[in-house]
Amino acid sequence: METWGTYVDSATIPGGGQLHLRQWNQHFEIMFGEEQLMGSWAFRSEQELATLVAKRVGACADRILIGGLGMGFTLAAARVAFPVAAQIEVAELVPTVVEWAQGPLAHLFDGSLSDPRVTITVGDVHDVIIERESRFDAILLDVDNGPDGLISCANERLYCPWGLRAAHAALKPGGVLAVWSAYADDDFTVRLRTAGFVVEQVSVDGGEQIESPPHILWLAAKAA
Repeated sequence: METWGTYVDSATIPGGGQLHLRQWNQHFEIMFGEEQLMGSWAFRSEQELATLVAKRVGACADRILIGGLGMGFTLAAARVAFPVAAQIEVAELVPTVVEWAQGPLAHLFDGSLSDPRVTITVGDVHDVIIERESRFDAILLDVDNGPDGLISCANERLYCPWGLRAAHAALKPGGVLAVWSAYADDDFTVRLRTAGFVVEQVSVDGGEQIESPPHILWLAAKAA
């Protein structure tokens, strides 16, 4: 779907740059410059990011980290897919995105932010990862359009070899790192394997209203 609609608000990204929220009828989109990051009409792959990981980590998972709040689709799916006792932490770099979730996008979140299992941390998910060794059963990353620092150059730390080793260390044995992407990247698959992960790459229909390439999910498991 092409960029359209009415300007709603802008958000300053720590470190530079801006996000823009736009609306057309019942739909919303978040833009970074001319790049569309997400739209409220296409969320299937964001849901699958949580659903597929929950199937792999099992019923004992109790600590989940989500990088990127977005429009809340991954969070909503995680609330359903993971065990009822699981605690879900969402790290969101841009404070205004949290305000959108409580304001113009509140209907999309449908109570997720008031769920007592959910904690919102305003800050860099990379900082959360490096501070929590062997803490998480799953880490779900949807902070860029793929495994590169589109939104912030600092996000490159998440996808470089030492950043992936930090994610590996932050997972419990048997935990899974999942990364959402709008495109394939063979080099990233190699980096995941080099960091010690067993890697599965899944193609998922994004749910766009027009024909578009499938989205890519990397499901990278730490040995049990």
